[in-house]
Amino acid sequence: MKTIFNLFIIIGFMLTIPNLHSFGQLSINTDGTAPDASAMLDVKSTTSGILTPRMTVVQRTGIATPATGLLVFQTDGTAGFYYYTGVEWKFLGFGSGNGYSGNVIDMDGNVYPTIIIGSQEWMAENLRVTHYRNGDAIAHFTSNIAWHLPGGGAYCWYNNNESSFKLLSGALYNYYAVTDSRNICPNGWHVPTDAEFTTLSAYLGGDAVAGGKMKSDIKWTFPNTGATNANSFSAQSGGYRNNAGTFLLNGGYGYYWSTTPATSGNAKHLGLYYSDPVLYRFDGDQLNGFSVRCLRDN
Repeated sequence: MKTIFNLFIIIGFMLTIPNLHSFGQLSINTDGTAPDASAMLDVKSTTSGILTPRMTVVQRTGIATPATGLLVFQTDGTAGFYYYTGVEWKFLGFGSGNGYSGNVIDMDGNVYPTIIIGSQEWMAENLRVTHYRNGDAIAHFTSNIAWHLPGGGAYCWYNNNESSFKLLSGALYNYYAVTDSRNICPNGWHVPTDAEFTTLSAYLGGDAVAGGKMKSDIKWTFPNTGATNANSFSAQSGGYRNNAGTFLLNGGYGYYWSTTPATSGNAKHLGLYYSDPVLYRFDGDQLNGFSVRCLRDN
């Protein structure tokens, strides 16, 4: 009796192991049938999936000499599947469709979808990096006094509240961070000039309507007039921090730096309002904290 019982255990175990086939192919749950001719591994199931290795961003970036094509699932930061191209890690969370082109990863490991509008490719989210391209930290000032007298590039989160605003509307940067030679955009990307914003506006039909086509149709104060997000630029309302350090207008207004200087310590930037579809052009104090969108280099 014991021998028969053990035989049933052995048979049960054998039914659960993979089936080996000629030419090095492997099948699981294929009921003994050969795997598809194009597959080295053929797994069939209508109730379960396959789990890839799961790890944090620190663990992923700590993999020594990753193989080209290596695939892992990242559990923190911008969670999702990442693969190694042989040169860098790429995020698989955004594909084609709805106008999206691909994605780009900044120095902190944040991942941004990208969008092609006319002849330009833009990030489709506000920048939230805290390091320059060479790895140096961007100064983070929370006090009004430090913000008013930065002595160089600086960033902050709206209301100094990273947990609420980092993913919602990105960071706010002063003009000195935007124009620092160490660069705040990822390699191959840059903060646009005023002329490059003009190219975007012209493609969208001009300043009178471009703001509405750029604005996201969510996360803005009602009525968010004219917001269609027609080309998936998905402009968010980040508000701003003025030169005295006061936070203002998140939810209703969004401002974006260009790298083009103006007169008397000012610089060119864009303004988007919840109340109309206009794309406004301003000269703003270089100590102000505005949002940033990066543009792919030509």
